[in-house]
Amino acid sequence: MKNTIIFTCILVLTVLGANAQKLRGLDKSPMDMAYYPDNFAHDRKFSPKPEWNDKALARVTYSRPNKKDREVFGKLIQYNKVWRLGANEATEIKFFNDVAIQGKKVKAGTYSLFVMPTATDWTIILNTDLDQWGEYSYKEAMDVVRFKVPVKNLEEVVENLTIQFKQANDKLNEAIMMVAWDKTMIELPISF
Repeated sequence: MKNTIIFTCILVLTVLGANAQKLRGLDKSPMDMAYYPDNFAHDRKFSPKPEWNDKALARVTYSRPNKKDREVFGKLIQYNKVWRLGANEATEIKFFNDVAIQGKKVKAGTYSLFVMPTATDWTIILNTDLDQWGEYSYKEAMDVVRFKVPVKNLEEVVENLTIQFKQANDKLNEAIMMVAWDKTMIELPISF
């Protein structure tokens, strides 16, 4: 009887071990989110402006590649080619309300966020094709709108691609989405 119980336990453990799933490795470029207001997700209950506590106006979901001593713009990220603005899955931006960008109206919703960089400016592209890997299946026909913004050169290197929002004035309805990597930064004003 004792041997039967031991044999059964060994058999069960062997079957369970044989069916165990291996997890794929971690992404080299971790996923991040940027909210506007910036404090929305992590400081909701402690906001100095109570009217902001439950009002996310925008959210960007993206993966943060590293510079790793590489020449980024013009080399790793080629000029005049569509880029997913990050790594892994295409970056997505969600507007919780209708917005205006450079005088163009954009409906509330979620959009893929692509860019076409040059040395002096970037074309920002909002596209309706969601849940795609990179820009490999990018379809220009699904673009909603494009915006052109100038490039700003930074004095210090930003090692990981970073997207953040900042308040443009003393009102909640004006923000600037900042994108920085290496020694390059762009700013996109958004009106809510």
